[in-house]
Amino acid sequence: MDSEHLESVLLGGKRRYTRLEVAEKAGVPIERAARLWRALGFATVGDHEVVFTDADIDAVRTADQLISSGLLDRGLEAPVARTLGLHLSRLAEWQVRMLWTLITENEHLGRDDAQTVMLVERLLPELQRVQDFVWRRHLAAFAGRALASPDEDLEARTEVVGFVDMVGYTRLTRSLDEGALSAVLEGFELLATEVIADHHGRVVKMIGDEVLFVADAPADAAGIALTLTERTTADEDLPEVRAGLAAGRILSRFGDVYGSVVNVAARLTSLARPGTALIDRALADEVAELPGFAVRSLRPVTVRGYTRLHPYVLRRA
Repeated sequence: MDSEHLESVLLGGKRRYTRLEVAEKAGVPIERAARLWRALGFATVGDHEVVFTDADIDAVRTADQLISSGLLDRGLEAPVARTLGLHLSRLAEWQVRMLWTLITENEHLGRDDAQTVMLVERLLPELQRVQDFVWRRHLAAFAGRALASPDEDLEARTEVVGFVDMVGYTRLTRSLDEGALSAVLEGFELLATEVIADHHGRVVKMIGDEVLFVADAPADAAGIALTLTERTTADEDLPEVRAGLAAGRILSRFGDVYGSVVNVAARLTSLARPGTALIDRALADEVAELPGFAVRSLRPVTVRGYTRLHPYVLRRA
């Protein structure tokens, strides 16, 4: 395959510059440009390696202008770059796997390099348009929540955090081949994302056999946990799951969530029986007042980090 031509298509141009030339043309100190490059998750290159394109110069210049204009605090530059690199690298990996499957399953494409490059040239703009659409829709959704409560600190706010994980996943990895295990994981991810979206929650991250989500309303969070436990129990192709939820102030940073509430939700998940959901006292007090749900108090337990954690079983009324 004409890898040089394909690479030029993907990068938006040919490799023309060293990192010293990029820094000079963008008007940014070389140390800062190198720091951004590493934060984005790219391997360090030598001073004289010609690996950069005109698009790299534009990107460094744009980042510098964001800081110079005051839109982005200088101290956030590296963390923002790390977050972008982390999430977009996973997206890129998935897209390349999808493209590779398309090529290998089509004998004509597999033999014709020119056809493969033409396919990439045609697909790339379409992928960009879809990504832009999805990004804007999520941007609008988050902006709507922020504007609905303008006085609230978006980095530290009251929400419900939930974990849902598959029971017996380690055993599955020993008994299933790679294809079957991949099908189970894909089925779980599909179900989890659908249910969480339907109940107005947000997926924070998928961690193999586990999903971490947040929701603004206790009823939505409870609905997510119970619906997932019910649907996996009824699905012969998926193992049962267990869930743990906690409510309170959480710290949101670059797409992830932190704080004691997150830790409590994780501990409750580890205590839950297959097909059940446990919640903390704060959430139980709110859910108990809602129609359609019921809670039952359990004995306080001692777990790592908490000497008397008081769990409640969440059920349908």
